[in-house]
Amino acid sequence: MSGIDRLVHAGNVVIDLVMEIPALPRPGGDVLATSSQVTPGGGYNVMLASVRQGLKVAYAGAHGSGPFGDLARARLTEAGIAVLQEATPDADTGFDVAFVDGGGERTFATSVGAEAGLTYEQLSGVRLRGGDAIYLSGYGLAYPANRVALTRWLPTLPGDATVIVDPGPLVADIPADVLRPVLDRADWWSCNHDEATAMTGHADPDRAAAELARRTGRSGVVLRMGPRGCVLAVRDAPAVHVPAFDVTAVDSNGAGDAHVGVFVAALGDGLPPERAARRANAAAAIAVTRRGPATAPDREEVDRFLAGR
Repeated sequence: MSGIDRLVHAGNVVIDLVMEIPALPRPGGDVLATSSQVTPGGGYNVMLASVRQGLKVAYAGAHGSGPFGDLARARLTEAGIAVLQEATPDADTGFDVAFVDGGGERTFATSVGAEAGLTYEQLSGVRLRGGDAIYLSGYGLAYPANRVALTRWLPTLPGDATVIVDPGPLVADIPADVLRPVLDRADWWSCNHDEATAMTGHADPDRAAAELARRTGRSGVVLRMGPRGCVLAVRDAPAVHVPAFDVTAVDSNGAGDAHVGVFVAALGDGLPPERAARRANAAAAIAVTRRGPATAPDREEVDRFLAGR
């Protein structure tokens, strides 16, 4: 594993239709949103978090040729993120509806689009270079076409490339024979507490993180626990709890993405994993105080936040 100079995101960018609501309606009911917005989401949030920390970022996933695809490409370009694939003809980028309740918790329903049709030929055309970190998403591994492309591409990656995997909430839908080689090649596995429990059967975060660290082939695990911080586990070492920062959350949408993106960027800055995790905790703490999914702070905001603590 070499140093990180660029993040190459091989996951999925979708469009988020975000609605703030007092509470989820009962089955068959309805509720009026207090606000709404249409914005890129999914992998966009991770990439934005990294690029705001000064890391070079490129999107290697598929994207559509319709209005949602146009919006996704425009926002990626505006953020300084390179788009490596041509638009998929006759298909639009997918979207999800994100409900954010009065307590800041989020619930999603997703309609997939062109991003779920990534091919090996597209991935093999990506020119990788020394210092690249490759990001894989559980959403991509759960989509049949992407799964085939990604698992065929993974063994061809340079041995010194850093592979970061976020299995996401669909981890239970990823076949074991797909997950095993991905774990073997992963340098860093970043997941939340529920996902770690689903994978290991351990509700205790230290045990779950340690078990996942034993399964990863290279470096270790970041187990995100929201307001309780995160657990950092590397192979053959005790798990370490990295505490969170006390803030008042208004919207947790995108906090995990901010955490992953800033963690990768901090590793790229040469920080040791525990310091990178602390910086990621700070970024997530800032993100949850803002409404919307793409709320990751920039480098200076994180620096100021940490300077006061």
